[in-house]
Amino acid sequence: MAPYHINSKLPNTGTTIFTVMSALAAEHKAINLSQGFPDFDCSQELKDMVNNAMQRGNNQYAPMPGLMALREVIAGKVQRLYQQTINPDTEITITPGGTYAIFTAIATCIGPGDEVIVFEPAYDSYIPNILVNGGVPVRIPLDFPGYSINWDLVKSRVTARTKMIIINTPHNPTGSILKEMDIRQLEQLAEEHNLLVISDEVYEHLVYDGARHESVLRYPGLLQRSFVTFSFGKVFHNTGWKMGYCIAPAHLMAEYRKVHQYLCFSVNTPMQYGLASFLEYPEHYLTLPDFYQKKRDYFLQLMKDTRFTPLAGEGSYFQLMQYHQISDESDKDFAIRVTKEFGVATIPVSAFYQDGKDDKVIRFCFAKRKTTLEQAAERLRRM
Repeated sequence: MAPYHINSKLPNTGTTIFTVMSALAAEHKAINLSQGFPDFDCSQELKDMVNNAMQRGNNQYAPMPGLMALREVIAGKVQRLYQQTINPDTEITITPGGTYAIFTAIATCIGPGDEVIVFEPAYDSYIPNILVNGGVPVRIPLDFPGYSINWDLVKSRVTARTKMIIINTPHNPTGSILKEMDIRQLEQLAEEHNLLVISDEVYEHLVYDGARHESVLRYPGLLQRSFVTFSFGKVFHNTGWKMGYCIAPAHLMAEYRKVHQYLCFSVNTPMQYGLASFLEYPEHYLTLPDFYQKKRDYFLQLMKDTRFTPLAGEGSYFQLMQYHQISDESDKDFAIRVTKEFGVATIPVSAFYQDGKDDKVIRFCFAKRKTTLEQAAERLRRM
């Protein structure tokens, strides 16, 4: 009997470039600077806190919105960093990772025909999330090579069907950050056209050179129409835990939780207890900008002796490099060849564009041990 046929909701989607390049790295025993995860462990103190929670018997379902102790400490963190009062009972939901938090916000609000503005290069989940929910992605390119937003272009693309705009700062894959001027432009646009906003801020603490993270949480008017998403895994070096959260005003969060309760209902209980205890000590996140800037600066120093040209990177743990002095290959072909022949895996930035726009740029993840970065740079110097 012939297998049952379904109409794919994502007919043009295959395996992500991150999976492809990580598999290629494993096959060729390459140093993996492609997928965005550290090769060093998270805090032993945090692991002990999670283990203690397990040993105390905190192993059953947590409340659907998340453990109140964790939501309360997050609210305190928001007050400390952004001078914004958030109600932990009605405005914070703990999620299994930042990507989940984004999907749930889209699923809560977007239906057939709704347009969502997305800036490219874009984190790869945004557009599939929109399509699965029947929405229409409106792709707007960031201005190369600084990857800034052309707000005049954005205004020209807003229609009566535009319902949402997604921003990401610090930005994956480019490492650019939004400035106060950008947020003010967004605030004005969203108010004028009654738009919802998703602000993907999973790298909130990874901002460098004395710059300020311009969180939507700093802007009360904008926050009233926004879902702001975060990741514990990205900032505390434990991406495999898949722990994150979403902050939104109560009227939006009430709808968000209606969807959330039927996607996963609740999130890993002992890790919530551990994170609640860990966040009681602000130094655990206040020291992160310096920690990761040292890694970025060290990687850039190592790469000075190569033929790669770095682009400006103000945040995240990614560094973009041009390779025009080395090859005129497509970025995908170049990334594959570098993995196979020189043993360093990267990500071609064209993978973050739906049309494969190729500026001859590849992305390196520098959230690695010093020895890893040194070995990778040594191999790249041979090119």
